[in-house]
Amino acid sequence: MNKQKFENEVFRDTIGTIGDDGKRKWVFPKKPVGIFYKYRTWLSWLLLVGLLVFPFIKVNGNQFFLFNILDRKFNIFGFPFWPQDFHLLVIAMITGVVAIILFTVVFGRIFCGWFCPQTIFLEMVFRKIEYAIEGDRGKQIKLAKQPWNKDKIIKKGSKWLIFAIISFIIANVFLAYFIGGDELIAHVLSGYSNSTSTLFKLLIFTGAFYFIFTWFREQVCIIACPYGRLQGVLLDDKTINVAYDYVRGEREEGRSKFRKNEDRAALGKGDCIDCNQCVDVCPTGIDIRNGTQLECVNCTACIDACDFMMEKVNLPKGLIRFASEDNIAKGEPYKYTIRQKAYTAVLILLMAIMGVMLFVRNDIEASLTKLSGQLYEKKEGGVISNVYRYKLVNKTSEDINNITFKLLSHEGTIEVVGGANDLKSQELNDGTLFVYIKRNQLKSDKDKIKVGVFSDGKRIETTTTNFQGPRIFK
Repeated sequence: MNKQKFENEVFRDTIGTIGDDGKRKWVFPKKPVGIFYKYRTWLSWLLLVGLLVFPFIKVNGNQFFLFNILDRKFNIFGFPFWPQDFHLLVIAMITGVVAIILFTVVFGRIFCGWFCPQTIFLEMVFRKIEYAIEGDRGKQIKLAKQPWNKDKIIKKGSKWLIFAIISFIIANVFLAYFIGGDELIAHVLSGYSNSTSTLFKLLIFTGAFYFIFTWFREQVCIIACPYGRLQGVLLDDKTINVAYDYVRGEREEGRSKFRKNEDRAALGKGDCIDCNQCVDVCPTGIDIRNGTQLECVNCTACIDACDFMMEKVNLPKGLIRFASEDNIAKGEPYKYTIRQKAYTAVLILLMAIMGVMLFVRNDIEASLTKLSGQLYEKKEGGVISNVYRYKLVNKTSEDINNITFKLLSHEGTIEVVGGANDLKSQELNDGTLFVYIKRNQLKSDKDKIKVGVFSDGKRIETTTTNFQGPRIFK
Protein backbone atom coordinates (compact mmCIF):
# COMPACT_ATOMS: atom_id res chain seq x y z
CA MET A 1 0.00 0.00 0.00
CA ASN A 2 1.53 3.35 -0.95
CA LYS A 3 2.40 6.20 1.36
CA GLN A 4 0.06 8.78 -0.20
CA LYS A 5 -2.96 6.58 0.42
CA PHE A 6 -2.42 6.59 4.18
CA GLU A 7 -0.64 9.87 4.83
CA ASN A 8 -3.92 11.46 5.87
CA GLU A 9 -6.36 9.19 7.72
CA VAL A 10 -8.23 11.88 9.63
CA PHE A 11 -11.24 11.48 7.35
CA ARG A 12 -12.04 8.25 9.20
CA ASP A 13 -12.46 10.13 12.48
CA THR A 14 -15.74 11.72 11.35
CA ILE A 15 -18.46 10.97 8.84
CA GLY A 16 -18.29 12.75 5.49
CA THR A 17 -21.43 14.82 6.00
CA ILE A 18 -20.25 16.55 9.18
CA GLY A 19 -17.93 19.55 8.88
CA ASP A 20 -15.05 20.51 11.16
CA ASP A 21 -17.41 22.81 13.07
CA GLY A 22 -19.73 19.88 13.79
CA LYS A 23 -22.50 21.18 11.53
CA ARG A 24 -24.24 19.39 8.69
CA LYS A 25 -22.30 19.48 5.43
CA TRP A 26 -24.82 19.27 2.63
CA VAL A 27 -24.05 16.95 -0.26
CA PHE A 28 -24.77 18.17 -3.79
CA PRO A 29 -23.91 15.18 -5.99
CA LYS A 30 -23.41 15.66 -9.69
CA LYS A 31 -25.95 13.87 -11.85
CA PRO A 32 -24.48 10.46 -12.76
CA VAL A 33 -24.14 9.40 -16.38
CA GLY A 34 -22.92 6.02 -17.60
CA ILE A 35 -23.68 2.38 -18.23
CA PHE A 36 -23.97 1.40 -14.55
CA TYR A 37 -26.31 4.30 -13.88
CA LYS A 38 -28.44 3.20 -16.83
CA TYR A 39 -28.65 -0.37 -15.49
CA ARG A 40 -29.39 0.91 -11.99
CA THR A 41 -32.16 3.14 -13.36
CA TRP A 42 -33.81 0.21 -15.15
CA LEU A 43 -33.59 -1.97 -12.05
CA SER A 44 -34.88 0.86 -9.85
CA TRP A 45 -37.94 1.45 -12.00
CA LEU A 46 -38.67 -2.28 -11.97
CA LEU A 47 -38.41 -2.38 -8.17
CA LEU A 48 -40.44 0.81 -7.80
CA VAL A 49 -43.26 -0.62 -9.90
CA GLY A 50 -43.19 -3.78 -7.79
CA LEU A 51 -43.17 -1.81 -4.55
CA LEU A 52 -46.16 0.27 -5.66
CA VAL A 53 -48.32 -2.58 -6.99
CA PHE A 54 -47.54 -5.48 -4.63
CA PRO A 55 -50.14 -4.41 -2.01
CA PHE A 56 -52.82 -4.48 -4.71
CA ILE A 57 -51.89 -7.80 -6.37
CA LYS A 58 -53.71 -10.92 -5.22
CA VAL A 59 -52.74 -14.57 -5.55
CA ASN A 60 -55.62 -17.00 -4.93
CA GLY A 61 -57.47 -14.18 -3.22
CA ASN A 62 -54.54 -13.32 -0.95
CA GLN A 63 -52.67 -10.03 -1.05
CA PHE A 64 -49.17 -10.57 -2.43
CA PHE A 65 -47.51 -8.94 0.58
CA LEU A 66 -49.38 -8.17 3.80
CA PHE A 67 -48.05 -7.47 7.29
CA ASN A 68 -51.21 -6.79 9.29
CA ILE A 69 -49.82 -6.89 12.81
CA LEU A 70 -53.02 -5.80 14.57
CA ASP A 71 -55.17 -8.53 12.98
CA ARG A 72 -52.23 -10.95 12.99
CA LYS A 73 -52.45 -11.68 9.28
CA PHE A 74 -49.35 -12.03 7.14
CA ASN A 75 -49.02 -12.82 3.46
CA ILE A 76 -45.67 -13.43 1.79
CA PHE A 77 -45.68 -14.01 -1.98
CA GLY A 78 -49.41 -14.68 -1.67
CA PHE A 79 -48.99 -17.41 0.96
CA PRO A 80 -50.94 -16.64 4.16
CA PHE A 81 -49.25 -17.00 7.54
CA TRP A 82 -51.05 -17.01 10.87
CA PRO A 83 -49.79 -16.63 14.45
CA GLN A 84 -49.70 -20.46 14.50
CA ASP A 85 -47.07 -20.20 11.74
CA PHE A 86 -44.81 -17.91 13.75
CA HIS A 87 -42.01 -20.48 13.63
CA LEU A 88 -42.09 -20.28 9.83
CA LEU A 89 -41.73 -16.50 9.93
CA VAL A 90 -38.77 -16.84 12.30
CA ILE A 91 -37.07 -19.33 9.96
CA ALA A 92 -37.81 -17.05 7.00
CA MET A 93 -36.29 -14.05 8.79
CA ILE A 94 -33.17 -16.01 9.76
CA THR A 95 -32.86 -17.24 6.17
CA GLY A 96 -33.13 -13.65 4.92
CA VAL A 97 -30.46 -12.44 7.35
CA VAL A 98 -28.06 -15.22 6.34
CA ALA A 99 -28.72 -14.43 2.65
CA ILE A 100 -27.86 -10.75 3.23
CA ILE A 101 -24.73 -11.74 5.17
CA LEU A 102 -23.57 -14.03 2.34
CA PHE A 103 -24.36 -11.36 -0.25
CA THR A 104 -22.37 -8.79 1.75
CA VAL A 105 -19.40 -11.09 2.30
CA VAL A 106 -19.17 -11.67 -1.47
CA PHE A 107 -20.31 -8.34 -2.97
CA GLY A 108 -20.02 -5.82 -0.14
CA ARG A 109 -22.72 -3.17 0.31
CA ILE A 110 -24.09 -3.31 -3.22
CA PHE A 111 -27.56 -4.06 -1.81
CA CYS A 112 -27.67 -0.50 -0.43
CA GLY A 113 -26.89 1.16 -3.74
CA TRP A 114 -28.99 -1.03 -6.02
CA PHE A 115 -31.86 -2.60 -4.07
CA CYS A 116 -32.56 -0.58 -0.90
CA PRO A 117 -35.89 1.34 -1.10
CA GLN A 118 -34.32 4.32 0.69
CA THR A 119 -31.63 4.71 -2.00
CA ILE A 120 -34.02 3.99 -4.86
CA PHE A 121 -36.54 6.61 -3.77
CA LEU A 122 -33.88 9.20 -2.97
CA GLU A 123 -31.70 8.79 -6.06
CA MET A 124 -34.24 7.74 -8.67
CA VAL A 125 -37.25 9.83 -7.66
CA PHE A 126 -36.48 12.78 -5.39
CA ARG A 127 -33.03 13.63 -6.79
CA LYS A 128 -34.31 13.45 -10.37
CA ILE A 129 -37.02 15.97 -9.48
CA GLU A 130 -34.36 18.11 -7.83
CA TYR A 131 -32.18 18.01 -10.94
CA ALA A 132 -35.16 18.95 -13.10
CA ILE A 133 -36.11 21.96 -10.93
CA GLU A 134 -32.82 23.23 -9.53
CA GLY A 135 -30.32 21.95 -12.08
CA ASP A 136 -27.10 19.96 -11.65
CA ARG A 137 -24.52 20.21 -8.88
CA GLY A 138 -23.16 23.67 -9.71
CA LYS A 139 -26.57 25.29 -9.99
CA GLN A 140 -27.77 23.65 -6.77
CA ILE A 141 -24.75 24.95 -4.84
CA LYS A 142 -25.28 28.43 -6.29
CA LEU A 143 -28.99 28.33 -5.42
CA ALA A 144 -28.26 27.23 -1.84
CA LYS A 145 -25.84 30.15 -1.32
CA GLN A 146 -27.94 32.90 -2.87
CA PRO A 147 -30.33 34.95 -0.71
CA TRP A 148 -34.04 34.24 -0.68
CA ASN A 149 -35.48 35.92 -3.74
CA LYS A 150 -38.33 35.20 -6.13
CA ASP A 151 -36.36 32.63 -8.15
CA LYS A 152 -35.23 30.71 -5.07
CA ILE A 153 -38.69 30.77 -3.47
CA ILE A 154 -40.33 29.42 -6.65
CA LYS A 155 -37.76 26.64 -7.13
CA LYS A 156 -37.55 25.57 -3.50
CA GLY A 157 -41.30 25.94 -2.94
CA SER A 158 -42.28 23.91 -6.01
CA LYS A 159 -39.73 21.22 -5.14
CA TRP A 160 -40.94 20.92 -1.56
CA LEU A 161 -44.58 20.81 -2.67
CA ILE A 162 -43.87 17.97 -5.12
CA PHE A 163 -41.84 16.18 -2.43
CA ALA A 164 -44.81 16.44 -0.05
CA ILE A 165 -47.23 15.00 -2.64
CA ILE A 166 -44.91 12.09 -3.42
CA SER A 167 -44.35 11.46 0.30
CA PHE A 168 -48.14 11.25 0.75
CA ILE A 169 -48.39 8.73 -2.10
CA ILE A 170 -45.57 6.64 -0.63
CA ALA A 171 -47.27 6.78 2.78
CA ASN A 172 -50.50 5.42 1.25
CA VAL A 173 -48.69 2.54 -0.42
CA PHE A 174 -46.69 1.86 2.73
CA LEU A 175 -49.88 1.74 4.79
CA ALA A 176 -51.44 -0.70 2.30
CA TYR A 177 -48.83 -3.27 3.31
CA PHE A 178 -50.18 -3.12 6.87
CA ILE A 179 -53.93 -2.65 6.56
CA GLY A 180 -54.49 -4.24 3.15
CA GLY A 181 -54.81 -2.81 -0.34
CA ASP A 182 -58.60 -3.17 -0.51
CA GLU A 183 -59.10 -1.34 2.77
CA LEU A 184 -56.79 1.47 1.70
CA ILE A 185 -58.65 1.91 -1.60
CA ALA A 186 -61.91 2.09 0.33
CA HIS A 187 -60.46 4.84 2.54
CA VAL A 188 -59.16 6.75 -0.49
CA LEU A 189 -62.50 6.56 -2.32
CA SER A 190 -64.31 7.83 0.78
CA GLY A 191 -61.83 10.67 1.17
CA TYR A 192 -60.77 9.19 4.51
CA SER A 193 -64.04 10.53 5.94
CA ASN A 194 -64.88 7.15 7.49
CA SER A 195 -61.57 6.77 9.30
CA THR A 196 -59.85 9.73 10.87
CA SER A 197 -57.38 7.37 12.55
CA THR A 198 -56.21 6.15 9.13
CA LEU A 199 -55.77 9.72 7.94
CA PHE A 200 -53.81 10.52 11.12
CA LYS A 201 -51.49 7.55 10.46
CA LEU A 202 -51.05 8.67 6.87
CA LEU A 203 -50.06 12.16 7.94
CA ILE A 204 -47.49 10.73 10.37
CA PHE A 205 -46.00 8.51 7.65
CA THR A 206 -46.08 11.38 5.18
CA GLY A 207 -44.20 13.61 7.61
CA ALA A 208 -41.63 10.88 8.24
CA PHE A 209 -40.99 10.28 4.53
CA TYR A 210 -40.91 14.00 3.81
CA PHE A 211 -38.35 14.53 6.58
CA ILE A 212 -36.19 11.66 5.33
CA PHE A 213 -36.14 12.57 1.64
CA THR A 214 -36.08 16.34 2.04
CA TRP A 215 -33.67 16.82 4.93
CA PHE A 216 -32.20 13.63 6.44
CA ARG A 217 -31.41 12.01 3.05
CA GLU A 218 -28.05 10.19 2.93
CA GLN A 219 -27.80 10.45 6.72
CA VAL A 220 -30.14 7.45 6.88
CA CYS A 221 -27.48 5.28 5.23
CA ILE A 222 -24.61 6.80 7.19
CA ILE A 223 -26.07 7.24 10.68
CA ALA A 224 -29.36 5.37 11.09
CA CYS A 225 -28.98 2.17 9.07
CA PRO A 226 -27.34 -0.67 11.05
CA TYR A 227 -26.36 -2.46 7.84
CA GLY A 228 -23.46 -0.06 7.32
CA ARG A 229 -22.03 -1.09 10.68
CA LEU A 230 -22.61 -4.75 9.91
CA GLN A 231 -20.66 -4.30 6.71
CA GLY A 232 -17.48 -3.45 8.62
CA VAL A 233 -17.61 -6.80 10.40
CA LEU A 234 -18.38 -8.88 7.32
CA LEU A 235 -15.98 -7.47 4.72
CA ASP A 236 -12.51 -8.91 4.22
CA ASP A 237 -9.74 -8.76 1.62
CA LYS A 238 -11.65 -11.23 -0.59
CA THR A 239 -14.89 -9.21 -0.73
CA ILE A 240 -15.75 -7.59 -4.06
CA ASN A 241 -16.45 -3.88 -3.55
CA VAL A 242 -16.57 -0.70 -5.55
CA ALA A 243 -12.86 0.02 -5.14
CA TYR A 244 -10.21 2.40 -6.39
CA ASP A 245 -7.13 0.69 -7.90
CA TYR A 246 -4.52 2.65 -5.95
CA VAL A 247 -1.67 0.53 -7.39
CA ARG A 248 -2.44 1.71 -10.89
CA GLY A 249 -3.84 5.10 -9.88
CA GLU A 250 -0.90 6.21 -7.69
CA ARG A 251 2.25 4.33 -8.82
CA GLU A 252 5.51 5.78 -7.47
CA GLU A 253 4.78 9.49 -7.81
CA GLY A 254 1.09 9.47 -6.93
CA ARG A 255 -1.83 11.06 -8.71
CA SER A 256 -1.53 14.35 -10.62
CA LYS A 257 -3.44 16.53 -13.05
CA PHE A 258 -3.54 15.49 -16.69
CA ARG A 259 -1.18 17.11 -19.16
CA LYS A 260 -1.49 16.55 -22.87
CA ASN A 261 1.16 14.35 -24.58
CA GLU A 262 2.64 13.46 -21.19
CA ASP A 263 4.10 9.96 -20.69
CA ARG A 264 2.73 9.37 -17.20
CA ALA A 265 4.04 5.82 -16.92
CA ALA A 266 7.62 6.93 -17.71
CA LEU A 267 7.37 9.71 -15.12
CA GLY A 268 6.05 7.27 -12.51
CA LYS A 269 2.71 9.07 -12.22
CA GLY A 270 -0.46 7.15 -11.59
CA ASP A 271 -3.43 7.01 -13.95
CA CYS A 272 -5.57 9.07 -11.54
CA ILE A 273 -5.65 12.57 -13.01
CA ASP A 274 -7.09 14.04 -9.79
CA CYS A 275 -10.15 15.40 -11.60
CA ASN A 276 -12.30 14.91 -8.49
CA GLN A 277 -15.25 13.67 -10.58
CA CYS A 278 -15.61 10.55 -8.42
CA VAL A 279 -16.04 12.81 -5.39
CA ASP A 280 -18.46 15.24 -7.06
CA VAL A 281 -20.77 12.45 -8.17
CA CYS A 282 -20.84 10.55 -4.85
CA PRO A 283 -24.28 10.71 -3.17
CA THR A 284 -22.73 10.38 0.31
CA GLY A 285 -19.93 12.89 -0.29
CA ILE A 286 -16.90 10.63 0.18
CA ASP A 287 -13.66 10.20 -1.73
CA ILE A 288 -13.53 6.58 -2.91
CA ARG A 289 -9.76 6.97 -3.36
CA ASN A 290 -9.39 6.85 0.42
CA GLY A 291 -10.41 3.19 0.38
CA THR A 292 -13.43 1.29 1.69
CA GLN A 293 -15.52 3.52 3.93
CA LEU A 294 -18.62 3.24 6.05
CA GLU A 295 -20.47 5.83 3.96
CA CYS A 296 -19.99 4.03 0.62
CA VAL A 297 -23.21 2.36 -0.59
CA ASN A 298 -21.63 0.82 -3.70
CA CYS A 299 -23.93 2.77 -6.02
CA THR A 300 -21.25 2.69 -8.81
CA ALA A 301 -21.71 6.38 -9.69
CA CYS A 302 -17.96 6.88 -9.21
CA ILE A 303 -17.21 4.04 -11.64
CA ASP A 304 -19.22 5.73 -14.39
CA ALA A 305 -17.61 9.12 -13.68
CA CYS A 306 -14.07 7.70 -13.66
CA ASP A 307 -14.58 5.60 -16.80
CA PHE A 308 -15.86 8.69 -18.62
CA MET A 309 -12.74 10.66 -17.68
CA MET A 310 -10.39 7.79 -18.54
CA GLU A 311 -11.93 7.65 -22.00
CA LYS A 312 -11.44 11.40 -22.38
CA VAL A 313 -7.69 11.17 -21.68
CA ASN A 314 -7.15 7.87 -23.55
CA LEU A 315 -6.34 5.82 -20.47
CA PRO A 316 -7.75 2.35 -19.74
CA LYS A 317 -11.09 2.26 -17.95
CA GLY A 318 -11.54 0.38 -14.68
CA LEU A 319 -9.45 2.59 -12.42
CA ILE A 320 -12.47 2.43 -10.13
CA ARG A 321 -14.24 -0.91 -10.49
CA PHE A 322 -15.71 -3.91 -8.73
CA ALA A 323 -12.67 -5.55 -7.17
CA SER A 324 -11.38 -7.07 -3.95
CA GLU A 325 -8.40 -5.81 -1.96
CA ASP A 326 -6.43 -8.92 -2.94
CA ASN A 327 -7.26 -8.32 -6.59
CA ILE A 328 -5.87 -4.77 -6.42
CA ALA A 329 -2.88 -5.35 -4.16
CA LYS A 330 -1.79 -8.79 -5.37
CA GLY A 331 -3.55 -9.18 -8.72
CA GLU A 332 -5.32 -12.30 -7.47
CA PRO A 333 -8.55 -13.31 -9.22
CA TYR A 334 -11.73 -13.82 -7.24
CA LYS A 335 -11.86 -17.04 -5.22
CA TYR A 336 -14.85 -18.59 -3.50
CA THR A 337 -13.45 -18.79 0.03
CA ILE A 338 -14.10 -21.33 2.78
CA ARG A 339 -15.94 -18.64 4.73
CA GLN A 340 -18.26 -17.97 1.81
CA LYS A 341 -18.80 -21.70 1.30
CA ALA A 342 -19.76 -22.05 4.96
CA TYR A 343 -22.34 -19.25 4.69
CA THR A 344 -23.67 -20.85 1.50
CA ALA A 345 -24.04 -24.24 3.18
CA VAL A 346 -25.95 -22.68 6.09
CA LEU A 347 -28.19 -20.77 3.67
CA ILE A 348 -28.95 -23.90 1.62
CA LEU A 349 -29.74 -25.82 4.82
CA LEU A 350 -32.10 -23.08 6.05
CA MET A 351 -33.81 -22.90 2.65
CA ALA A 352 -34.26 -26.67 2.65
CA ILE A 353 -35.74 -26.59 6.16
CA MET A 354 -38.03 -23.74 5.13
CA GLY A 355 -39.13 -25.62 2.02
CA VAL A 356 -39.92 -28.80 3.96
CA MET A 357 -41.84 -26.87 6.63
CA LEU A 358 -43.90 -25.10 3.98
CA PHE A 359 -44.57 -28.38 2.20
CA VAL A 360 -45.81 -30.19 5.32
CA ARG A 361 -47.72 -27.19 6.66
CA ASN A 362 -51.43 -27.91 7.06
CA ASP A 363 -53.92 -25.67 5.31
CA ILE A 364 -56.26 -26.17 8.28
CA GLU A 365 -55.02 -25.64 11.82
CA ALA A 366 -57.01 -27.26 14.67
CA SER A 367 -56.44 -27.19 18.41
CA LEU A 368 -58.31 -28.46 21.47
CA THR A 369 -57.74 -26.85 24.85
CA LYS A 370 -59.33 -28.09 28.04
CA LEU A 371 -61.34 -25.41 29.76
CA SER A 372 -59.44 -24.02 32.73
CA GLY A 373 -60.69 -25.25 36.10
CA GLN A 374 -62.98 -27.87 34.57
CA LEU A 375 -62.62 -31.50 35.73
CA TYR A 376 -64.20 -34.57 34.20
CA GLU A 377 -67.84 -35.46 34.79
CA LYS A 378 -69.35 -38.89 35.35
CA LYS A 379 -72.37 -39.70 33.26
CA GLU A 380 -74.79 -42.61 33.23
CA GLY A 381 -73.53 -45.91 31.89
CA GLY A 382 -69.95 -45.40 33.05
CA VAL A 383 -69.36 -42.55 30.59
CA ILE A 384 -66.78 -39.84 31.37
CA SER A 385 -67.04 -36.42 29.76
CA ASN A 386 -64.50 -33.61 29.28
CA VAL A 387 -65.23 -30.13 27.94
CA TYR A 388 -62.84 -28.38 25.52
CA ARG A 389 -62.42 -25.12 23.67
CA TYR A 390 -61.68 -25.72 19.99
CA LYS A 391 -60.08 -23.38 17.48
CA LEU A 392 -60.08 -23.84 13.71
CA VAL A 393 -58.02 -21.73 11.33
CA ASN A 394 -58.62 -21.83 7.57
CA LYS A 395 -55.38 -20.77 5.88
CA THR A 396 -56.72 -21.32 2.37
CA SER A 397 -58.65 -19.03 0.03
CA GLU A 398 -61.62 -21.45 -0.13
CA ASP A 399 -64.54 -21.95 2.25
CA ILE A 400 -64.77 -25.21 4.18
CA ASN A 401 -68.27 -26.49 4.82
CA ASN A 402 -70.03 -29.12 6.96
CA ILE A 403 -67.30 -29.45 9.57
CA THR A 404 -67.62 -32.32 12.05
CA PHE A 405 -65.41 -33.86 14.76
CA LYS A 406 -64.77 -37.55 15.36
CA LEU A 407 -62.75 -39.53 17.90
CA LEU A 408 -60.02 -41.55 16.19
CA SER A 409 -58.15 -43.10 19.13
CA HIS A 410 -61.04 -44.23 21.35
CA GLU A 411 -64.62 -45.32 21.05
CA GLY A 412 -66.78 -42.41 22.04
CA THR A 413 -68.74 -39.43 20.83
CA ILE A 414 -68.23 -35.70 20.42
CA GLU A 415 -70.93 -33.08 20.93
CA VAL A 416 -70.35 -29.55 19.58
CA VAL A 417 -72.04 -26.74 21.50
CA GLY A 418 -72.75 -23.68 19.36
CA GLY A 419 -70.17 -22.49 16.88
CA ALA A 420 -70.46 -22.55 13.09
CA ASN A 421 -70.05 -25.75 11.11
CA ASP A 422 -68.73 -23.73 8.17
CA LEU A 423 -65.32 -22.06 8.03
CA LYS A 424 -64.82 -19.13 5.66
CA SER A 425 -61.54 -18.58 3.83
CA GLN A 426 -58.85 -16.88 5.91
CA GLU A 427 -61.10 -17.12 8.96
CA LEU A 428 -60.78 -18.41 12.53
CA ASN A 429 -63.66 -20.14 14.31
CA ASP A 430 -63.82 -21.27 17.89
CA GLY A 431 -66.36 -22.90 20.11
CA THR A 432 -66.99 -25.50 22.79
CA LEU A 433 -67.32 -29.25 22.50
CA PHE A 434 -67.79 -32.22 24.84
CA VAL A 435 -65.97 -35.53 24.46
CA TYR A 436 -67.67 -38.66 25.91
CA ILE A 437 -65.68 -41.86 26.48
CA LYS A 438 -66.64 -44.94 28.49
CA ARG A 439 -64.49 -45.49 31.55
CA ASN A 440 -63.43 -48.97 30.45
CA GLN A 441 -61.85 -47.40 27.33
CA LEU A 442 -59.42 -45.38 29.44
CA LYS A 443 -56.00 -46.74 30.36
CA SER A 444 -55.06 -44.02 32.85
CA ASP A 445 -56.38 -40.90 34.55
CA LYS A 446 -54.95 -38.83 31.70
CA ASP A 447 -55.21 -40.49 28.30
CA LYS A 448 -54.00 -38.88 25.10
CA ILE A 449 -56.83 -38.82 22.59
CA LYS A 450 -56.78 -38.13 18.85
CA VAL A 451 -59.57 -36.14 17.24
CA GLY A 452 -60.20 -35.85 13.51
CA VAL A 453 -61.71 -32.80 11.81
CA PHE A 454 -63.87 -33.67 8.80
CA SER A 455 -65.45 -31.68 5.99
CA ASP A 456 -68.22 -33.42 4.02
CA GLY A 457 -66.97 -36.70 5.44
CA LYS A 458 -63.33 -36.14 4.40
CA ARG A 459 -60.69 -35.78 7.09
CA ILE A 460 -58.88 -32.46 6.73
CA GLU A 461 -56.94 -32.25 10.01
CA THR A 462 -55.99 -34.25 13.09
CA THR A 463 -55.25 -32.91 16.55
CA THR A 464 -54.45 -34.43 19.93
CA THR A 465 -55.21 -33.50 23.53
CA ASN A 466 -55.40 -35.05 27.01
CA PHE A 467 -58.56 -36.60 28.41
CA GLN A 468 -58.99 -36.67 32.18
CA GLY A 469 -60.78 -39.41 34.05
CA PRO A 470 -60.91 -41.05 37.48
CA ARG A 471 -57.70 -42.62 38.74
CA ILE A 472 -57.42 -46.28 37.80
CA PHE A 473 -55.99 -48.57 40.48
CA LYS A 474 -54.36 -51.80 39.40
